[in-house]
Amino acid sequence: MRLDLTTLELVLAIADTRSITAGAEREHLALAAASKRLSDLEQRFGVPLFERRARGVEPTEAGRALVRHIRTLQASLHALQADVAEFSRGLKGQLRLVANAGAIAECLPPDLAAFSRAHPQIGVSLEDLTSAEVQAAVAEGHADVGVCVRPLLDERLLAWRYREGELAVLVPAGHALAAQAALRFEQLLPHDIVGLHQGAAVQELMRAQAQGAGRPLQARLQVRGFDAIAQLVEAGLGVAVLPAAVARRFARLLQVAVLALDEPWARRDYLLVVRRQEVLPAVVQRFVAALAGDAPPLPDEVAPRAGSRASVAAGKPRRAVRQSNPRPAPRRAPAATKAQP
Repeated sequence: MRLDLTTLELVLAIADTRSITAGAEREHLALAAASKRLSDLEQRFGVPLFERRARGVEPTEAGRALVRHIRTLQASLHALQADVAEFSRGLKGQLRLVANAGAIAECLPPDLAAFSRAHPQIGVSLEDLTSAEVQAAVAEGHADVGVCVRPLLDERLLAWRYREGELAVLVPAGHALAAQAALRFEQLLPHDIVGLHQGAAVQELMRAQAQGAGRPLQARLQVRGFDAIAQLVEAGLGVAVLPAAVARRFARLLQVAVLALDEPWARRDYLLVVRRQEVLPAVVQRFVAALAGDAPPLPDEVAPRAGSRASVAAGKPRRAVRQSNPRPAPRRAPAATKAQP
């Protein structure tokens, strides 16, 4: 079966817009031509790809499976195009990195700077996402490497322990809680919480802990960015839970106090995640080696795909995982992958 990229892009556009008309417009095709391409493709596969409805179309199970493969192919083509284009500008690689706000604020910048100095020929782009979004972006091929916190949500990911972080409490100077050195989370529940937007790892963690205690989380103010949170806390509009290193920086600049959070979940790991592949791209191997050293991947925390060769490779016995150095030097490629020549 011969498939052309134009038709595959059309299928993706129809799935995204839930409309054959809108999908045809996005791909600059006449409606009649788009309809014929879709019907010819369905005839080749021998199965309907979309269910026609009064207000548009909905992908069938076969259509959703095809869309997943098209996105993978699209990501590979994008990487191919980006890598080849970079050679004309003197670079030898391009890395698409996504990370959650805590990692960007707490530990990633110095390591990213060290990697860029060691590998000036590799271009790096960085995007700030929630941990769930980070994992989805890497699993779907929209990013090469992600930095996030647990839990791991997708079996298509391979993870290394990167750094250990700690959460702390930020309160206004002079607040009733400010005189204490450490607090339990339940002591914050009577107070208004200033937090990150919905979906952020810390926010969802606090929500789950409050529900487990049978108490409401009074998340009256939710914003994007730790600096906004700190300024709202200083203004007396609530208390917050932030990465400890970030909270301490704000305490030197604003009229706020930092208190230890006396909870087992206040200590958390930042993870490096990549998509499971037979062989990781050389650029990805170098980045993982620079940030995780020679530590092996973590054991699977979600069920791996049955019979997956990548899963079998990842499950081989290895040495115990150790923490990476504060400023890890580039080392050889991770044990789970075979370096390309």
